[in-house]
Amino acid sequence: MQRALIHARRGLGRTTPNPVVGACVVTPDQVVVGDGAHQRAGEPHAEVHALRQAGARARGATLYCTLEPCAHTGRTGPCTERIIEAGIRRVVAAMEDPFPLVRGRGFDRLRAHGIEVAVGVGREAAVRLNQPFSTSIVRERPFVILKAAASADGWIAARPGARTAITAAPALRHAQLVRAWVDAVAVGSDTVLVDDPWLTVREVYRARPLARVVFDRRLRTPPTARLLSTLDAGPVIILTSAEAVQQAPERARALDAAGAVLIAREQPTVLEGLRALAGFEIQSLVLEGGARLHRAAWDEGVVDQVQLYLSPSVLGPGGVPLLGGEPFDVSALRELSVRPLGPDVLFEGYVHRPD
Repeated sequence: MQRALIHARRGLGRTTPNPVVGACVVTPDQVVVGDGAHQRAGEPHAEVHALRQAGARARGATLYCTLEPCAHTGRTGPCTERIIEAGIRRVVAAMEDPFPLVRGRGFDRLRAHGIEVAVGVGREAAVRLNQPFSTSIVRERPFVILKAAASADGWIAARPGARTAITAAPALRHAQLVRAWVDAVAVGSDTVLVDDPWLTVREVYRARPLARVVFDRRLRTPPTARLLSTLDAGPVIILTSAEAVQQAPERARALDAAGAVLIAREQPTVLEGLRALAGFEIQSLVLEGGARLHRAAWDEGVVDQVQLYLSPSVLGPGGVPLLGGEPFDVSALRELSVRPLGPDVLFEGYVHRPD
């Protein structure tokens, strides 16, 4: 199962709206004869790749897979039929698929054909890998990572409206690696006005376009914003309010002409904005700031994971506090991990425990 999980990680940043899945085929005398990973939606699933590699040696073997094999026809055919045809004797799966068209049916189909099924080996690791997929199904919104960088005295900027560099190169590179596998990055309109960011992936490879999302209920994003000059890197989606579009139709038209996708909502909460992204196949999103957006997302309870980069630098009095001053104890995060990144330290943990 550890081998299958390693293969599953090859799909990170590539498979949305599908889950990441790995598989391997092992003969009765414990020889691995087939490996596979799902690499892109619409292409063969991990089980199919592993069975093809195994060929005739799959008969009587055990198939290890990180997720329940599908039993329905979507962009590809059902994996259960390929497993049955290959003569697999036993299937060991890490977790049940939460997708309603599968959810236990794959296991039932296999058992009905006399195939032994074991579920739960390596479950925790598999659940973490597919938190975005599961969250999109269970919570009907993307998996949200709140990302922030703070100084040793607790500020995320030197003063309101000031663009402030806090972390060093290793932490910045790690942030780029995270952008490489999530489906979207999001900022508030304050960040667009103050930092005018590109919001692109730099220095690392990304296989798919990256969606950039702006929470802008007052429609303040200028059509000349730099991120609108990078549409070749992925779409720019502006989540605004119906009221703002009605009051400033000329601004809405200008943003539309600049290539932005405007989504106007009657209730411009963070949760409703996140749910509006479902049509864009966004299952994971990094909330990069600023403080107002972080505070709103935190107060609405939609933050699933926190990545806090803590710098040894001191900015002095008058800075902008994390979460707008909302009390925050990093030690309260679940499954907290701490690791150095050059002179900085990354604190990473869950708000909602993976399940």
